[in-house]
Order: sequence, then C-alpha cells, then structure tokens
Amino acid sequence: MLTDEYTAKILLATFKRKLSAQEISRKYGIPIAACYRKIRSLEEIGLLECVERILTQKGKRKNLYTSRLKNAYVFFEGGRLRVRFHLTTGVIRDFGGDWTGVDSKG
Repeated sequence: MLTDEYTAKILLATFKRKLSAQEISRKYGIPIAACYRKIRSLEEIGLLECVERILTQKGKRKNLYTSRLKNAYVFFEGGRLRVRFHLTTGVIRDFGGDWTGVDSKG
C-alpha cells in the first residue's frame, strides 16, 4: 500500500498538519474520488485519523485528517518481505508475508 503514489502523498501531506480531503486532492493532484478511497483505506488500517470536523462557511462539514505514522521500516529476511509501522500512539504494527511472484531462476 505504501508503494502506491496517492497513499504516500496523503501520508506525507498529513504528517505534520491536518488537512481535508479536498485540500489534499487540490494540492497533490489526486482525483477527489481516489483521495476519499485512499483515506478510507488508511483509516481502516490505522495509519490515518480524522482529528477534527469543522463547519465551512457554506454550512458543510469537513473532516481534517492527520497521519498516525511515525516511522516505517521495510525488511527482507528469510524470503519474507515485511513492513513495520511505528504509530504516533506508540503501537507497532507488522505487515508482510512470503515473497512470491519472483522467478527464482534469475
């Protein structure tokens, strides 16, 4: 997921400041529908959080998001590719599995 360009842009954009989906979309050239999909996915796995809901001058609600990612590490050990996320909450989450799809014949 982190290798996805839009996901990386969203996490970087919200690393030190809270932004709305519309601001992220406009600043980083991410189509708004894709931006909302990625935000939803990032929230589901705990890497992004809605930290504030504000009311715009037009009376619409706007969510402001911030990254919960503090550090990310990629490991390749014993034929397994793993990613370890250190979250701002102190939680450490590991993702990974067998490295498949690579032709071992070189």
